[in-house]
This record gives sequence, structure tokens and C-alpha cells, in this order.
Amino acid sequence: MVVGDISTGTEVLVIGAGPGGYVAAIRAAQRGLDTTLVERDAYGGTCLNHGCIPSKAYITASSLAHEAGSAEEMGIHADPAVDMSQMRSWKDDVVDRLTGGVEKLCKANGVNLIEGTARFKDDSSVRIEHGGEGQGSETVEFERCIVATGSRPVQIPGFEFADDPVWSSRDALAAESVPDELLVVGAGYIGMELSTAFAKLGADVTVVEMLDDVLPGYEDDVANVVRRSAEELGVEFHFGEGASGWSLDGEDVVVETETEDGETSSYRADKVLVAVGRSPVTDTVDAENAGLETDEKGFFETDDRMRTSVDHIYAVGDVVADSPMLAHVGSKEGIVAAEHAADEPAAYDAQAVPAAVFTDPEIGTVGMTEAEAEEAGFSPAVGQMPFNASGRAMTTGHTEGFVRVVADEDSGFVLGGQIVGPEASELVAELALAVEMGATLEDVAGTVHTHPTLAEAIMEAAENARGEAIHTLNR
Repeated sequence: MVVGDISTGTEVLVIGAGPGGYVAAIRAAQRGLDTTLVERDAYGGTCLNHGCIPSKAYITASSLAHEAGSAEEMGIHADPAVDMSQMRSWKDDVVDRLTGGVEKLCKANGVNLIEGTARFKDDSSVRIEHGGEGQGSETVEFERCIVATGSRPVQIPGFEFADDPVWSSRDALAAESVPDELLVVGAGYIGMELSTAFAKLGADVTVVEMLDDVLPGYEDDVANVVRRSAEELGVEFHFGEGASGWSLDGEDVVVETETEDGETSSYRADKVLVAVGRSPVTDTVDAENAGLETDEKGFFETDDRMRTSVDHIYAVGDVVADSPMLAHVGSKEGIVAAEHAADEPAAYDAQAVPAAVFTDPEIGTVGMTEAEAEEAGFSPAVGQMPFNASGRAMTTGHTEGFVRVVADEDSGFVLGGQIVGPEASELVAELALAVEMGATLEDVAGTVHTHPTLAEAIMEAAENARGEAIHTLNR
């Protein structure tokens, strides 16, 4: 029996239940708006199901196994056995608990949940196609709509993810076993995170990258620390090469690469992971029916209220042009869109947005680099504290990297910071708060930090920028 089309209405319709969408839906409902959330795959979106959370679960587990097996200096001798099936089950349990929690939170806040794919009929209604044969569809009319459909991995010609040996990041995180040999195309943050994790789990990892170093967009001395650490794990890098095709030779995958000068090389592997970035998912919503336009890359342009060119339709998260593809950014944008939809004076005005890369060691950055500060017209005062001078870092066995603080020399205001080292993803929050609240070097340096901690390195870097460091040489 086929269920016929029915029609309902809502004040706010949210399309997509990732970190931008479900947060927007909950906030809209908290503001008293009748809110409907449509999701076609799984609550929590890519982040909770196929990205941020499962990747960090594997990164944590692989690091634990690696550390246990390489702690002879501390007097610990072990040879851990990795059960990939059990590790995957544990990862899936973490994901299920989080996604189930998202669904419960939405319901507890009064959000109406619909499973299906939403496509605009016009600028005030969508048709929702329910999954499964005979499930039918329904039309939902809305007063305001928030598009939060997220992003998908970029495919490169000749490397379709439907082909068995070619992995997307999603495929890698669903792997049932560790390949003996893994070739990774792309040395950005996703490629580097997964290369590190699989190397720690025992794979021989080779990375090919068109550019001349890892982690494009990060300063050289930051990226160098991560690259050297990966090389110590056995990861092999080939820069200036682009993957041009692949073939099977028995059970091996043979990947061909080519340089800009036309030189070719080939590499053998069991699996190929393509990690060259992500693109917005805006082709599924029939945006043109609502009068919405995307740019040449498929993004929506928005204002600081997250409104698109159609005033009562908003866009948040990975579908927004000139917005970093970060879950926490999508969540913040979702709150802004929901509050503006509730006629509150909301706007996106974050002074700085932190970003983290969960490699080994981790990277945490926020605000301006020294070069960016100079370009913006500041006279930067820069302070640095190496982790090899940190007592707490020494006791963890991880002394790679440093903390760097960038400030305006005249006023002392903190403009940004870069951290590469242990727990950088956590430590960067202090610098993010400093930038957001307009703290000065004196504020940071004068704040008593617990000893012994890694966070003391931030205090020392601030003191170093003032020429008053105690535990590192002043510049």
C-alpha cells in the first residue's frame, strides 16, 4: 500500500539534522516556535555519524595502542593486540549514544521530527520524500526555513567511491580491518588524521599530495612538527604528485601519479583513501524552486543573520560560502539563524573561531598569525613556549611542538595563537577566549595557572611576548 501525499504546516522548517541543523531546531523550539526538523540519513549528521566523533574515537584508540606498545622508556613493556572488530563496535556504541541523545533532545524540546529528503516546491513549502518503497511523501508549508544539509567528500576523476578499493573518509571509518598497505590521496587535515591513526594501527601508509607539504593553510613550522611525527610513525610522503588513475594487479591496487612536469610514478596498496576536501550538499534540495542561487562551488551566500537571498530562508554550516567547514561554526550559525527567525536581534559576530587538527601531535589555532597581524596593520608582539621546556609535557612523554601567542605590541591585545603539541585542541580554548573577550598579554600572563600543567605554556608564551618569561629564553 502506498501512502498518499499529505500536507502539514510549521513555523520553522529545518532541513538537515547535523550540528548546524539540530542545534537550530532546538533553539527555535526553545524560542516558542513550532519547529520541524527533516533528516534523510541519521540524526547528528556527518559529524556524529561519519566524521568528527568516529574519527576521534579511532584516533584515541589507535594512540592508546601505540603508546602502550612504545613506552619502554617509562619502563612499560607491552605488545598490544588490536581487535579491529571490537574497536569498531566500541566506536559504533559511542556514535549510537550520541545520535540517540540528539533525537531525545529534539523531542524533549518539542521539535517535530520527520525522516526523509526535503525538496523545495517553492519558497514556502517543501515536498518530503520518505525512504523505503511505498512510504510515500508529504508536503510541509513553512514560514521560515533553515537549510543545514552539510557536505560530502570530494571525489576526484577516476577514483569513484563506489569502487571497492577506493575509500572516502566515511568508508575508512567503517573499515572492518586494517589494510596492510594504505595509500592516502591528500595531506590536508582529514588525510593526516586518518594516516596517523592507521599507521598506529599497523598499516604501512603512503601519502601523495599535489602541494609541497602537509596541512596547507597552516604555518610551516606548525606543519613541520606534524609531518616529522608522522614520518617517525613510518608514513611515507610524496609531494608534488597528483593521483591520475588506478588499476588492479592481482589483489593489489596500483595507483598512478603525475607531477606538473608530466613525470609519473606508481604505488601499490590494498586500499586507496581519497581525502582531498569536502563539498556542500545543496544539489538535493531543488534550491532553484525557492528562488535560491548557489555560487559556482555550490555554496549559499548569507548575511550575518544567516539569511540567504530569500529573506525568510536561512543557511548554516557547511553549505555557507566563506564559512569554515567546522561543526562548532555550524552550531553557532544555527543558533543565530533560529534566534533571528524568532525575531530576536541575533547576528554572527565571533571575533575569532578556533580550529583543531587531531594529528599526533595535535594542532590548535585561533585568530591571526604573525604574518596576518602584520598584513592587517598591527605591530605584532610574539611569544613562544616550547613543550620540551614544560615539566608536565615531559611527564607525558610528549614534548614536541610549542605554544605561540600573537598580540598587538602597542595595546597588548591578544590577536591569535598557534599551538602544536599535546592536547592542543583543548588548550586553544584559552586563547580563543582571550581573543573573544579582548584580553591582553598582561591578562593572560598575570592569570595564575595550575602547576604542573600543559596550560602553563600559554602563560609562559604570553610572558615571553612581554620579554618576561621565566622558563624559556626571552626573544
